[in-house]
Amino acid sequence: MEDVLDLYAEPYDPRHPVVCFDEKPLQLLEETRLPRPVAPGQPALVDYEYRRKGTANLFLAVEPLAGWRQVTATERRTKLDFAGQLQELSERYADAERIRIVLDNLNTHTPASLYEAFPPEEARRLVRRFEFHYTPKHGSWLNMAEAELSVLSKQCLDRRLADLGRVGRETTAWTASRNRDRVKIHWRFTVHDARRKLSHLYPNKP
Repeated sequence: MEDVLDLYAEPYDPRHPVVCFDEKPLQLLEETRLPRPVAPGQPALVDYEYRRKGTANLFLAVEPLAGWRQVTATERRTKLDFAGQLQELSERYADAERIRIVLDNLNTHTPASLYEAFPPEEARRLVRRFEFHYTPKHGSWLNMAEAELSVLSKQCLDRRLADLGRVGRETTAWTASRNRDRVKIHWRFTVHDARRKLSHLYPNKP
């Protein structure tokens, strides 16, 4: 916990960007009846029935101090998919010396995934580009990507989306708007706060 909080307390450094990464499953739903649009004095009307069209996955990476984020819609969230996301981030931050990435403890979120996806030389190159910082078990709320996913859910995913293409278009538009406005995340919970408010987590209490 303190490792992640210390990282968040550091000033912005483009040579060593801090990127928070997370993922979210999404149920694809199709309308069974055409909704009635908004009219004067009448809200939109949506039938309670829907048709399930399977599931999708959303990968989200956000650089809180730069006001940048990226959302990628995929069919699944395998180790190979995760490795592909890291390769994309490596290309985006090509000029950075090291990318410090914050993750939860999901079994796919490991450097080993890179070796399953790429030849050893490429896997090793990518491993050397990243510095992995993991949130503690039951402490994924420390990952700022969760806050960004919450905003995404409220502003973009609060409707029935029936296919991966539609999800991709909606999330791309949402991402472009947020990035255009350079919306940043202002994290306020510090190591001092943790030691005061979460003292029960420390083995040797003062």
